[in-house]
Amino acid sequence: MAVAVTTRIAVVVVAALAVLAPGARGLGRDDFPPGFFFGAATSAYQIEGAYLDDNKGLNNWDVFTHTQAERISDRRNGDVADDHYHRYTEDVEILHNLGVNSYRFSISWARILPRGRLGGVNSAGIAFYNRLINALLQKGIQPFVTLNHFDIPHELEIRYGGWLGVGIREEFGYYSDVCFKAFGDRVRFWTTFNEPNLFTRFQFMLGVYPPNRCSPPFGSCNSGDSRREPYTAAHNILLSHAAAVHNYKTNYQSKQGGSIGIVIAMKWYEPLTNSTEDVRAARRALAFEVDWFLDPIFFGEYPREMREILSSNLPTFTPEEKKLLQNKVDFIGINQYTAIYAKDCIYSPCALNTYEGNALVYTTGTAFSAYFVVPEGIESAVMYVNGRYKDTTIYITENGYSQHSDTNMEDLINDVERVNYLQGYLKYLSSAVRKGANVGGYFTWSLVDNFEWTFGYTIKFGLYHVDFDTQERIPKMSAKWYRDFLTGSSLLDGLQVQSPLSVPPFAMATT
Repeated sequence: MAVAVTTRIAVVVVAALAVLAPGARGLGRDDFPPGFFFGAATSAYQIEGAYLDDNKGLNNWDVFTHTQAERISDRRNGDVADDHYHRYTEDVEILHNLGVNSYRFSISWARILPRGRLGGVNSAGIAFYNRLINALLQKGIQPFVTLNHFDIPHELEIRYGGWLGVGIREEFGYYSDVCFKAFGDRVRFWTTFNEPNLFTRFQFMLGVYPPNRCSPPFGSCNSGDSRREPYTAAHNILLSHAAAVHNYKTNYQSKQGGSIGIVIAMKWYEPLTNSTEDVRAARRALAFEVDWFLDPIFFGEYPREMREILSSNLPTFTPEEKKLLQNKVDFIGINQYTAIYAKDCIYSPCALNTYEGNALVYTTGTAFSAYFVVPEGIESAVMYVNGRYKDTTIYITENGYSQHSDTNMEDLINDVERVNYLQGYLKYLSSAVRKGANVGGYFTWSLVDNFEWTFGYTIKFGLYHVDFDTQERIPKMSAKWYRDFLTGSSLLDGLQVQSPLSVPPFAMATT
């Protein structure tokens, strides 16, 4: 993009901020405790590109986007994405200019172990993450590292059926140990998995993520069992997580001084009506969403609501596995974007071929099925997790707002809706903190526009717009707002962002 055009966009952003009325200063970094993390988040496949560089192996998404391009909205892939692999120093500088004190990113398993534990460790992959981690620390930015964010080496998908095979537990244990050894002297925050409660449904219930396994009524795939396989995969993930936590706490934590947790996707569910059935449906949806993964970690068992509905399709833990799970976690990550109404489907007929259908719950918004801007939902979600899981530290590991790619450039950059969204959700997060919730940090999704899985590049969550032809990063209004929020800049003095409750719903996407 020409310099003149970039300059014009910058002027538009400043002008747009200048015409908003006073009120943004009502919320500031001082509303959160000292030492609170404020950051931005990304994931390896979504931004790195360089999919064949420096001996990296193919992962499941590399193969999926090349062989089943019709399943991606714009038929594109992450071969180049944001080219972060080659441009990480620029992105670290962007983070530094934002004023964040932490950055959440994931490691590409196939970049570290191209063929899993049966192949060698890729020294070039280790070197890349060392360079990234060191660059962050030099800028005073704490790395917050996720070991698995949807992508696994393709060879493991072939060998084990992905997370369906018991053998993948040993693979993840080996991979996580390699990472602890290589990076743990500088990484103080580890998460084992990102949103396993979401991706197992997309992989093995709805069949929209690789390896595309499902059965009616949830989908029509070549193979799969939507009523059993998501829970088999989840069981293997939980035990992989538990083994990695045990290894970290036994062999690394005392000398490296870090902490380890897991990240869960979490909608907030409200009953559609005040009927007993819908109230129970909202509670049941939470059990199938959140308690599914956290109850075994904290209590050693799957939630009662799941056992009652799924019966023998839900695996059981052996005494040895329960003992392994007792290592707990040091913190819980929550990816929280939206809230939605829950309607009971046990006593009322519903379409059950949906994300919540396995819980016998139908969800709906006031107008159409989408992600709705409900800032109060983040407070409700935090208070729920804080109460149920014994005041364990919570990090909001993702929270953000999407724009459609067909939005005109001026409105993409002048993203008032995202500013409203961030301000509204941070306001209610600060309310939860004031009420005593143990919250340690907040990461907005995402630092830059990127590859959004089956949506391709058709939706944009970034604080920075990316011209994927030139790889130029252009700050949106939201980037400037976030920077000013974090730095206490006087730019926002006397300005007001419209009420967050007036923002319309935005397109559903998962990160």
